[in-house]
Amino acid sequence: MRRWATVTVSDGKPREACGVFGVRAPGQPVSHITYDGLFALQHRGQESAGMAVSDGDQLVVVKDMGLVTNVFNEYKLAGLQGHLAIGHTRYSTTGASSWQYAQPVYRNAGGRAFALGHNGNLTNIEQLAESAGMLPGTVGNDSDLLAELVARRMETPGAGSDLLDALCSVLPTLEGAFSLVLCDRDRLIGVRDPHGFRPLSLGRLGDDGWVIASETPALDIAGATWVRDLEPGEVVVVDEDGPVSVRPWPAAAVEPRLCLFELVYLARPDSRLYGQELHGARVRMGEQLARQAPATADLVMGVPDSGIPAAEGYSYASGIPYATGLVRNRYIGRTFITPGQSERAAGVARKLNPLRGVIEGKSLLVVDDSIVRGTTTRAMVRMLREAGAREVHLRISSPPYRWPCYYGLDTGTRAQLIAANLSVSEVCEYVGADSLAYLTLDRLKEATGAPRAGFCDACLTGDYPTPVQLGKAPKSAPLTAAAPGATGGPPLAGLTPLPMP
Repeated sequence: MRRWATVTVSDGKPREACGVFGVRAPGQPVSHITYDGLFALQHRGQESAGMAVSDGDQLVVVKDMGLVTNVFNEYKLAGLQGHLAIGHTRYSTTGASSWQYAQPVYRNAGGRAFALGHNGNLTNIEQLAESAGMLPGTVGNDSDLLAELVARRMETPGAGSDLLDALCSVLPTLEGAFSLVLCDRDRLIGVRDPHGFRPLSLGRLGDDGWVIASETPALDIAGATWVRDLEPGEVVVVDEDGPVSVRPWPAAAVEPRLCLFELVYLARPDSRLYGQELHGARVRMGEQLARQAPATADLVMGVPDSGIPAAEGYSYASGIPYATGLVRNRYIGRTFITPGQSERAAGVARKLNPLRGVIEGKSLLVVDDSIVRGTTTRAMVRMLREAGAREVHLRISSPPYRWPCYYGLDTGTRAQLIAANLSVSEVCEYVGADSLAYLTLDRLKEATGAPRAGFCDACLTGDYPTPVQLGKAPKSAPLTAAAPGATGGPPLAGLTPLPMP
């Protein structure tokens, strides 16, 4: 009997980890605000969605599989009344894709309830579980483990039962990527790991409301005004007196390394990172690409949607006219198909359709932001040729993707990354293009507008900010050295007022 598997077709890109959102706004409809925020973060995860809402007495969690619009409706939102909420939209990088692992994660530690949402991926879950005395195979995913460690710390005699105390004891034992939102019955908490792999921003809502979100457009849709990004290694706590900042890590442990691919294609083009609006940064990537790798062509076109800004930049810098050559079906979310090449090609056809009147007889300069496995790029090139393209020249607005991500993207192993195993000319031959060029790393960083800011470029260089075992798939990669005990860590850092404009 043939064994069937499911494969996610998503333009051939690694899937984002998750989106997190939190709001504390007494007197405002926090469940509706959270719904809007999650809707703005839907691109970061389409498997499940959920929220936890507190009215000061009860903390209620509602979550389910599916898109935000499938999980919540007006009837459900009307029943979620309170002054405080967190929300989460998920794509699994650790743990199965099932309701059991949908977030927020809920725990009740001796009557002290809290909920947690996680964007990222812990790399030392095996050591953390072992140090906590958990049996092998009992840890569902890293987010569930994190909530369990915090709950156990809250219940440890003499350790202090407060959520913030427990959290700040556990945080220094974690390795990997984690941007978190948490809440108990009255406080909203945001956490960014000491490398700041994943983004997290703070916004103000009215006179006494505050919002924390993975990306700045979620603040916009919630009606909040951006205040600042949370800094790497920072915990922000929002209560009735407003936000304060906590620093659980020593200064030596803090090294900003924001994921470079957040700027290339993960985050929305209207997001702001390192003070730069990403659409403009992606246009500059295309301009740099045109200067580095010129070509003779009739038209420049971008692969929807993430390749379009760079294609516009390439057109500006090269003088070659820009045209829309591929139309995307915007009503397709996640497409599950069997793993054969013909079925993969059919999956691409479901998402993209060529404009024959634009393409036929033309030499095309096609811009995309990355090639990861190469199968969907190959199917796309074949589609363009079948539509009558005379030549297809590929230009990629990032360097070759050669190393797996251990910090929140689903990339698989090196064996599955085409550029890790083939030269540029061999990749070009495999995908069926007439020519292929990638943007160099130095030009990419220059195009971000913040070239001297801290970036994680491990997927391009193999330079991992934390030690990992390269022989293992990212979903389960532990540290090469054991992490500190899960109940250790320094004492709680002092609270300091958060600078406000």
